[in-house]
Amino acid sequence: MDSDTDMVTAPTPTRRHSRRQLRQSRSKNLTLAASPEALNASIRPPTPAPSPTPHQRAPDWSTAAEHEDSQIKSTRLLFREMNRAERLRLLGELLNLCDNHELSFVAEIVSPRLKKDPFMVLPTEMCLRILEYIDDPRTLARASQVSHRWRDLVNDDRAWQLLCQKFSYRALPREDPADADDDVEEEDTRQPHWAHPSRRPRDDTKTKDKLKGAPASPNTLRTRSLDRGVKRAKSRRKATTTYRSHFKQRYMAEMAWRTGGHCDARQITPDQGVVTSLHLTNKYIVVALDNAKIFVFDVNGHHQKTLQGHVMGVWAMVPWGDLLVSGGCDRDVRVWNLATGTSQFVLRGHTSTVRCLKMSDANTAISGSRDTTLRIWDLRKGLCKHVLIGHQASVRCLEIHGDIVVSGSYDTTAKIWSISEGRCLRTLTGHFSQIYAIAFDGKKIATGSLDTSVRIWDPTDGRCLHVLQGHTSLVGQLQMREDILVTGGSDGSVRVWSLKDYQVIHRLAAHDNSVTSLQFDNARIVSGGSDGRVKIWDLKKGTLVRELSTPAESVWRVVFEEEKCVIMANRAGRTIMEVWSFSPPDDDADSRETKSLSENCIDYEDRRPLSAALPSTSLEAIPNPDTDITMEDAESVVLPGL
Repeated sequence: MDSDTDMVTAPTPTRRHSRRQLRQSRSKNLTLAASPEALNASIRPPTPAPSPTPHQRAPDWSTAAEHEDSQIKSTRLLFREMNRAERLRLLGELLNLCDNHELSFVAEIVSPRLKKDPFMVLPTEMCLRILEYIDDPRTLARASQVSHRWRDLVNDDRAWQLLCQKFSYRALPREDPADADDDVEEEDTRQPHWAHPSRRPRDDTKTKDKLKGAPASPNTLRTRSLDRGVKRAKSRRKATTTYRSHFKQRYMAEMAWRTGGHCDARQITPDQGVVTSLHLTNKYIVVALDNAKIFVFDVNGHHQKTLQGHVMGVWAMVPWGDLLVSGGCDRDVRVWNLATGTSQFVLRGHTSTVRCLKMSDANTAISGSRDTTLRIWDLRKGLCKHVLIGHQASVRCLEIHGDIVVSGSYDTTAKIWSISEGRCLRTLTGHFSQIYAIAFDGKKIATGSLDTSVRIWDPTDGRCLHVLQGHTSLVGQLQMREDILVTGGSDGSVRVWSLKDYQVIHRLAAHDNSVTSLQFDNARIVSGGSDGRVKIWDLKKGTLVRELSTPAESVWRVVFEEEKCVIMANRAGRTIMEVWSFSPPDDDADSRETKSLSENCIDYEDRRPLSAALPSTSLEAIPNPDTDITMEDAESVVLPGL
């Protein structure tokens, strides 16, 4: 048994030989695989299969060779001779005989043949009308990649113009009525934009009609902060911008506001000082401090000059092109030339601190003082034209629209004055405590008070239209545009109101302390607080978009334009200026065509910087209602809002 087993299991010479050949073959393969050529061949990826065509072609038997199935050829010829009914019947019978795999094959052949490109068969006018209903720019961008026909249609300006309207982007310069005016003085082209129609010649009849409730034109009712007028190029460009490139520019800037932006931060002075006023124009960033200094920077934050002349703190200023008017604790109103840094006039007349300043045109300034008066100054002659007497306490704020100036006072009243006539037209009574902020757009007046309420007034008859309640402390920040009012209070909250039904739209718990700065446009609200934070909010949704800067000890002032934002803050005991830029990159022809529209164009209805009409920062500590702070009190020590 054992011998038999050994005989069966013992390898034969043939098997031994085959095993040797197998080992040799394996050794040879390993040797070849170890060579560099073999290694490179082994790691080389396989040749990819050709990409499928967009529409697979159906099999065609018309070119079948003679040796191919003659029955298929005869069936094809027979099908061609059938009428419509016979064809449908035969196709139905054939499809009933197919399984799922064969039906899928049929579907792949049939589906592309049934699809039609509507833009290839419809008239161009109808295609463009269809594109007007698309409200997603990404959809339009993808549609332009379908074909040349689609790209030509999508590049039509009408669809992008409507998108600009839907996204509340401003119109192109060629749509601005002021753009038709070619006879504008060079002096005007240097003025910063501000949506006041006050640059027009004053007309007493217009003033009276306005107070009687005569409707004003849409352009005269625009608010500066939201509807930044388009600026015109000093040297007119040959080619106007397309709405497509314009939308791209604005859309990229909006994205930068939400997630990007470039910040340039620097300490502006080694001296200790509180920022009392900040303005951003198309040429300058102007900063006033309570240490009597005024710093002038270019729009990128590079220091140009320091204006020195005030003896004590500067508490109010307003720029107009290369002109700057400032006032402060020394009771003087000074007129500066920003280009040269020299003082042109020193206007004297007030007997106490100049607390607020505005300009109605390039030659007229209005100042409000703690001496209870307002003064109207002729800047060409350096003289006082009118002294407006009527308030019983300090004049805290004022606002201008056309020939009308509205002032708010610590005597709890607001007054409507005629600039040309120099007299009081109406007195608005109703608040129970000091008025700290005013907004005025020609149709309505809004006043914010220490009594925590906001009152809406009719300027034509002086009656109170509504009282907005909700804040629990001083309302020191107001901004109005059309039917939207945004308020900020010392309770740290920001509220968005509808002036149509006087209902609150959004309640924003913005800051842990006082709201020291507030501004909004058609897309966002930017708020700064004494808690040291700057926040951006979505105007329509009322949601927080982002915190723009790292927290500081306190934020004194924030102003912004379409693609730039300036923050003045106290960080680590230093006065810091942050200049944020949200300009999209200039990476193609369209971008080059629309590069810096805010710098190359000028608005002829708006002559003052956007920041000039914002209410004075409510940085001032709340005074005792029974007493008024005089100049002899340490105003430079009592810091607003801290």
